[in-house]
Amino acid sequence: MQAQNDNLGFMKNNASNLTFISRLCFVLLLMLGSMSSQAEWYKDQQSIMGTLIRVELWHDNARKAGQLIDDVMKEMHRVDRLMSSYKKNSALSRINRLASKQPVTINAELFHVINRSLYFSRLTSGAFDITYASIGRYYNYRKKQYPSDQTINKNINKINYKNIILDKKRLSIQFAIDGVYIDLGGIAKGHAVDRSFEILKRAGVKHAIITAGGDSRILGDKRGRPWVLGIRDPRKARHIIGSLPLSDMALSTSGDYERYFVKNGEHFHHILNPSTGKSAKSLRSVTIIGPDAITTDALSTSIFILGKEKGLKLINRMKNIEAVLIDQQNKLIFSNGLLSKDTKNKQ
Repeated sequence: MQAQNDNLGFMKNNASNLTFISRLCFVLLLMLGSMSSQAEWYKDQQSIMGTLIRVELWHDNARKAGQLIDDVMKEMHRVDRLMSSYKKNSALSRINRLASKQPVTINAELFHVINRSLYFSRLTSGAFDITYASIGRYYNYRKKQYPSDQTINKNINKINYKNIILDKKRLSIQFAIDGVYIDLGGIAKGHAVDRSFEILKRAGVKHAIITAGGDSRILGDKRGRPWVLGIRDPRKARHIIGSLPLSDMALSTSGDYERYFVKNGEHFHHILNPSTGKSAKSLRSVTIIGPDAITTDALSTSIFILGKEKGLKLINRMKNIEAVLIDQQNKLIFSNGLLSKDTKNKQ
């Protein structure tokens, strides 16, 4: 009888414990559900660096999310003040004023970006060349102005990345000849996106996307799903010709529709071929997917200039880099890593 009573007591205590545990689990589930419901997407967009900057991130604190977005926008402004060729007081404008006459000391960040640009110049045999501005400065896309053949012939020798002399010890830059100008339009936005990405990552953000014009970088995924980034039809402003599902990647697109004008039946756009000083003509758009935005930014410009054959040959031998090209017939062309096995077998 005593044993039976003991067993009954054990069962009652056990039942009580189970009830307590189940209630505790219920409370914890409510707390977790409350925390999850409080988290949401926060986003903003501003016009900076001559383009639209968009930031979207997932956070459980509205004040902190707003502060992080503000930090990203401040970083974009800071990079613009440093690397803009349109701002007279920028460090880049100072280089263009003085570097033909003397070495110009610059900060480590600007030195890094210029040095990185020279890496892509060597990689692409000069297709990527920030000295394109030596002739690019004679174009005015708002006023539909372009340089004469005489002006181009007079200045074409100034477009050569080898005219840039960097001194790593002194953190200085100098131009080898007079009349050289540089522009970081093909790499600075990618750099700014990467810097902003690091701000969010250090703050513990797990899901976000940062976009600066044609340059984007994704942190994590879209909470269990990939982000789907569209590729614009170069000839239809609001039409998407293709889409790419991406997570933890960067993407950049260069197209002949970004800054351009048509005059006397000719299409003039801002992506200049360094060997001619004129708009590159073989492609309409290039989208590059890669691990960071400074790489995808520079490569999208480079492949646009190199064209289909040389461009794909370069991309197909690079690790973790893929490309989508659109030719003058508006045909989509993919690098090997984006082709299915069935598609490869048919080619």
